[in-house]
Amino acid sequence: MKSYLRLAHIAIYTTDMERSIAFYETLGAECTMRGRVQKPNGVNQLAMMTLTNFEIELIEPGDGTPVDAQGGVIPHFAIEVEDLPLLVNEMRVMGFETFCTEQPIELPELFGGLRNIFFKGPSGEMIELIEHFDENEHHKRL
Repeated sequence: MKSYLRLAHIAIYTTDMERSIAFYETLGAECTMRGRVQKPNGVNQLAMMTLTNFEIELIEPGDGTPVDAQGGVIPHFAIEVEDLPLLVNEMRVMGFETFCTEQPIELPELFGGLRNIFFKGPSGEMIELIEHFDENEHHKRL
């Protein structure tokens, strides 16, 4: 499996998006993208903060997800990969069985276009595999 490129981001829940953006900007981060993801119970607001050579994804849940110290404020970390469908197939052959969906999910409108899939690590930690794609590539495949 040589598809891994880099640590893509660490996700952090926030109860106040603007306050969190201001906090990370004070540390030297730059808010490079903002987005929204529709969930079954509401809309999550997202912001990507670039800090040197990695990103922090701020998530302000509008779907009822609790944001507290006991529930955890770091819901996942993400690894950027190449050829996500091929990698997922290879992982399944190797015995990985903890994927949260059968196939990667395509989000062509989010952050310039991406596909992702989540799976659980041995201690229950959530890991996101993410592949960014050009929106034109997405339309060619449809």
